[in-house]
Order: sequence, then C-alpha cells, then structure tokens
Amino acid sequence: MKVKQSAVLSPDLAQAAAQLGHLLARLRQARQVKQANAALRAGLSRNTAYRLEKGDPGLAIGQVLRYLDAIAPGTSLADLLAQTDPALAALQAREATKRVRDLSAAELDELNF
Repeated sequence: MKVKQSAVLSPDLAQAAAQLGHLLARLRQARQVKQANAALRAGLSRNTAYRLEKGDPGLAIGQVLRYLDAIAPGTSLADLLAQTDPALAALQAREATKRVRDLSAAELDELNF
C-alpha cells in the first residue's frame, strides 16, 4: 500500500509560486497584453491564465513556460526571474509618474489658517 504525500506546500514554496505568478502578471501588464489574449496565444483557458498569475502551484511547468512565451516570445524563465525585460522598467516609470489634481475650494479652505 502506497502512502500519499501531502499536497500542502511549505510557506517558502507557496511564496515562491506566488512570486512567479506576480512576475508573470507584471510582465504581461508591462507588455500591454490582455490576459485573455495571452491565454489564447498559449493555448490555455483564461481561468488557467488567472491561476498562473495568482501563483497556483498545482499547474504544470509547461503551462508556465507556454504562457511566458505568449507574453514575451524568446524570454526564458531565468530572464523573467531576473526581471531584465525593458518593458518592466517602462512600466515602473509609468507607475511612478502620477498626475496631481488641483485642490477643491473646500480643501483649500481647510489649509488656510
């Protein structure tokens, strides 16, 4: 009789899976690819793409690699982990640039002392 191993991940492995999913999502956003389009290109369902980006550890590594290739053709897993894609730097710069709105009359009155 075989004993079934527990499917529970250690906290470190769960965190690594979540980080990988986050990196996939960031790269997809940086490349301005919609999740549904990336899933279609990779031959995956949109639900699987969602699970990949959420760091579901139950998915096959082949699905991860196909999804990565659909987002950024020619990018390796090592490149993803190193975050060397120039689109990621551009996304970070876009996020750092935020518009500032004018204060309303009520807000200006609150500051007037």
